[in-house]
Amino acid sequence: MATDKTVILVTGASSGIGYETVAALSVTSTDFHVLLASRSVDKGQKALADLQSTYGPSLKSPISVIQLDVCDQQSIQSAKTEIETKFGRLDVLINNAGIIVYQQVDQLTALRQTFDTNVFAQQIVTETLEPLLRKSARPYIIYVSSEMGSITTRLDPTFKFDKLRGESYRMSKAALNMLAACHRRNYEDWCKVAAFNPGWCVSNLSGPQGYEMRKKGGARDPKEPALELANVVLGKRDEDIAKNGMLDIDGGILPW
Repeated sequence: MATDKTVILVTGASSGIGYETVAALSVTSTDFHVLLASRSVDKGQKALADLQSTYGPSLKSPISVIQLDVCDQQSIQSAKTEIETKFGRLDVLINNAGIIVYQQVDQLTALRQTFDTNVFAQQIVTETLEPLLRKSARPYIIYVSSEMGSITTRLDPTFKFDKLRGESYRMSKAALNMLAACHRRNYEDWCKVAAFNPGWCVSNLSGPQGYEMRKKGGARDPKEPALELANVVLGKRDEDIAKNGMLDIDGGILPW
């Protein structure tokens, strides 16, 4: 079915920043149709039910659940087919799905698992959906990255997270930033591309143990980056995208 609404796909949207981004987008405007992408349809449907229960009539834009495992090529292709069949195009892709590997595994396994989701999957999802984005009059691709992936800040001993190691995560986000930079150049004639730093947030990214650690450590509510991501979609950060495209949650840009 054709639609005059802005079609927005949010990956990894059954919890955390993705979940709150779906809420923020739907609450912000009546002009969107938000696709809540989840690896598990059951978890996606539960997330949608929770949103409807929590926000009720405040949800102005429709929300639909779509199955999408970003590490599964067939799932990605099926999601593309579903979006194309129902909407004919995609206007905004928010690549939010990501992981931190905290389990006791060897370093090579941690690297492979982290890069599979945080880098390789992002590339395949974006390039698979590129034909649908090209059909949009105002396309955006937004990568939810991290200041932890900035090489400039890693070399700065005064950086607030200087003492945190997390090599697998840092390396994956640095690679994701390069992917965003490449797509920014490759797609500059037709699409706005940005990497977005959500700051240190309470989320399920690092599992139950990490969730509690973040809460106790004063991490941000994921509603904060979600609201700012909605501002990016609304075009309120276009000047920062034009500068270098590495957007910070608190405004302005970060060094790559």
